[in-house]
Amino acid sequence: MTSDSDDALNWDGDDDASLARPAPVRREKIAAETPAPVVADRVEGPSQDAAPLGDDRAGEEDERAPLSTAMLLITGVVGGVYLLYSIGWVVGGLRLKPLANFFVADEMFVPWFVLAVAAPALWFLATWVLTRGRASWVRASLLLLGVVLLVPWPFVTVGVIGA
Repeated sequence: MTSDSDDALNWDGDDDASLARPAPVRREKIAAETPAPVVADRVEGPSQDAAPLGDDRAGEEDERAPLSTAMLLITGVVGGVYLLYSIGWVVGGLRLKPLANFFVADEMFVPWFVLAVAAPALWFLATWVLTRGRASWVRASLLLLGVVLLVPWPFVTVGVIGA
């Protein structure tokens, strides 16, 4: 037995250079015109499922980074607030309907009532789609702007019981 304590961590033949594994090759987007690089006696060219030359957005979905924890939290909380806003618009709008009938007909009240109920969901969807490639702070600020702009004022002023 040897007195070297590192012998327990080594196998016979660990120092053999022929067993060394080559470093993994990073696959970059390779255009069709560039020559294929030669790595360890094999030729790597563009893959068969590579995007056509004019289509730069084909692999964009795979390269997009996932949402951070803070952005997921903001999105969830603001989405819940928007759901409560829609409920508030329903309750407040139904409380105002008898009063609104003195001023406008039902044909004028109902479409705006439906639009007011759908406005928080439409704002959330539009913000989500239109800020897809932007920074997270842009998306968060637009979502928070919607929280301020879409307050269900009929529910806030009249409430469930009414004054």
